[in-house]
Amino acid sequence: MRSPDGAGPAPQRVHRMPAPVRHYLSRVLLVVGLGLVVVFFAVPMLWLVTAPFDADPSLRVAWPDWTLANFATIAENRYALGALGNSILLGVGTMALVLTLGSLAAYALSRVRIPGRDGLLYALLLLSSIVTGTAAMVPTFQLITQIGLIDTHLGVILVIGGGVLPTVIFILKDFMDSIPKSYEESARLYGASPLQILWHVVVPTARPGLAFVAVWAVVQVWGNFLVPFLLLRSPDLQPAAVLMYTFYTEGGQPNLRLLSAFALVFSVPVIGMYFLVNRRFGFRFHGGIKS
Repeated sequence: MRSPDGAGPAPQRVHRMPAPVRHYLSRVLLVVGLGLVVVFFAVPMLWLVTAPFDADPSLRVAWPDWTLANFATIAENRYALGALGNSILLGVGTMALVLTLGSLAAYALSRVRIPGRDGLLYALLLLSSIVTGTAAMVPTFQLITQIGLIDTHLGVILVIGGGVLPTVIFILKDFMDSIPKSYEESARLYGASPLQILWHVVVPTARPGLAFVAVWAVVQVWGNFLVPFLLLRSPDLQPAAVLMYTFYTEGGQPNLRLLSAFALVFSVPVIGMYFLVNRRFGFRFHGGIKS
């Protein structure tokens, strides 16, 4: 076909999909994608909730043959309750360590101008990823042995706390930066010391950041297997993450009755702490106060 003036071929018309149809298809694809994501995460969670109450659990999700015998078996295990107590001890100890040192360091870096401060923070954040990694386990094991902290909870707390401390400082510094300096100046006029300002002014204002760091630090310890496995030799001192390793046979077959019931008990404290702290303080990854 030629154009009406005869000068050349007529331009081809491009048939575009109507806007309402494009909007409808995009919404359908979005819903399908979100549905796949929900199924991907929901199926393991559904197994975690149902398998502990099944008299004969398997790796598939099915309606359970309801029983509480699996939990009775866990209670009869001589190491189960002690392992949960060890996990709580390690989690609380690491949380206290990183909150104390991280708050002091973040406050100092926020208020004191140090040459190369930002570069130092990013370098610490980068290097912290290998402190508790596999590559550092041999020198870490030798160091803990030489200072006499092998087979002690304190040694595990120091190693894990040292690994997560740079990230804690990096997170808390943003919260410290968001606190107006006028708050501290007002407290200083009334004769407050630097530690009093930190405890009575800075810490209450930065509570959302501290709450997030507290939960995050406990989670880092709660599911950590490698560090306690290498540094703790006595079965009575091992946390729950290491004890679960004993629920497998020498051939690698899991004891699903013990494993499923203990996994549910193992997950409840962290989930409960998350909802409790989230309801009380909320979770934010950065500060939100503007001067």
